[in-house]
Amino acid sequence: MLRISWTQRKSNETVLIEANSRRSLIKTIRKRQATFLGHVMRREKLEHLITTGKLHGKRGRGKQREKMMDGLKRWLGSG
Repeated sequence: MLRISWTQRKSNETVLIEANSRRSLIKTIRKRQATFLGHVMRREKLEHLITTGKLHGKRGRGKQREKMMDGLKRWLGSG
């Protein structure tokens, strides 16, 4: 790697610039969410019902919670 000692006191931004790299944690999280969703959607079990939001019963008070599908649709740009 870059062999930067902890005593040099360089910021994370400086190290990323030196390594010609970018932060990609959000992309990794969304990619894993998408693969998990594909895995769950193949099954017709409780996970499928929860991710699609089709549960029976009383509606909760307050602001509606965001479903996993809505977040992925917004991120992928198809909704």
